[in-house]
Amino acid sequence: MVTKLLNDETAVGFVGLGVMGAPMATHLHRAGLQVGLYDLDGAVAKRLAKTLGPRAKTYRSLAQLAAASSIVITMLPNGQVVQDVVLQAGGLLEGLKPGSLLLDTSSSEPWLTRATAARLKTHKVAMVDAPVSGAAWGAQEANLVFMVGGGKADLKRVQPLLNLMGRAVFHLGPLGSGDAMKSINTLITAVTFAAAAEGLVIGQSQGLDVAAIVDVLNESTGMSWITHNHIRQRIVSRSFDDTFKLDLMLKDVGTANTLARENANTVPLSVLTHQLYQAAARLVDKDASVSELVRRVEAQSGVEIAGGNSPQDRKTILNSLPR
Repeated sequence: MVTKLLNDETAVGFVGLGVMGAPMATHLHRAGLQVGLYDLDGAVAKRLAKTLGPRAKTYRSLAQLAAASSIVITMLPNGQVVQDVVLQAGGLLEGLKPGSLLLDTSSSEPWLTRATAARLKTHKVAMVDAPVSGAAWGAQEANLVFMVGGGKADLKRVQPLLNLMGRAVFHLGPLGSGDAMKSINTLITAVTFAAAAEGLVIGQSQGLDVAAIVDVLNESTGMSWITHNHIRQRIVSRSFDDTFKLDLMLKDVGTANTLARENANTVPLSVLTHQLYQAAARLVDKDASVSELVRRVEAQSGVEIAGGNSPQDRKTILNSLPR
């Protein structure tokens, strides 16, 4: 079935086998595709190939992987890294054949994506940008949301692959549109995260139970992905272990602000959010979790966000009260 959907394009190359890329490549392999693997750390690619077994093959160079693939997928930190793996000596461009396609699922900057695509076009190679939302668990469960920019024919060509790795695909417009949407989505998430952290600090200062605050938010107009999936799991627990990096959040927020400046948009909240994340990033290591933003909010306010009774505990207490 997959072979038919892909018009016999069953040889797919995958570049970038980190937290997101490894499970994404795994889904393609399990669907019956021949998957070529490449990572800057060759040992990572070899371990994944050994785990996957037949049809998974590692390549010593990007050019070799490209020559063996009709479609190459990239999942890398940013658009500059994508451009580097395409254009560097021994890079993808040296191996990609006319008629092949580059599917970039990284969170790239739209202007860099368009510049990379222009170079690929001179070799008759197409490009689609399809950044994702869904985090590591979404990649593991094939539950990602893809935001796509590119031509309709190119999207039709890669749609079966996207369907294997995610649950929803949105075509936003021409090349670069997916990257623009991704930066907007991350910006809104970043604003929501900062607002939630500050709200929790205010609530705790007023003597409210933090866990109770989260419960109320999740049943009220203040609910968000952050309140459902991050605050209790990463902050109240004090684990601060979200795999999404603060540096990547900062990059996407910066991209959204750059797009706003290009269009002379007045976006004061976006500017302030960028400044907040810049300040937080200066205090932590480059690989720090986005959860570390809360530590800066706590330090500035002098309040540590700490949990109290669990929902079940509160239910028990309420049931024990006289009626």
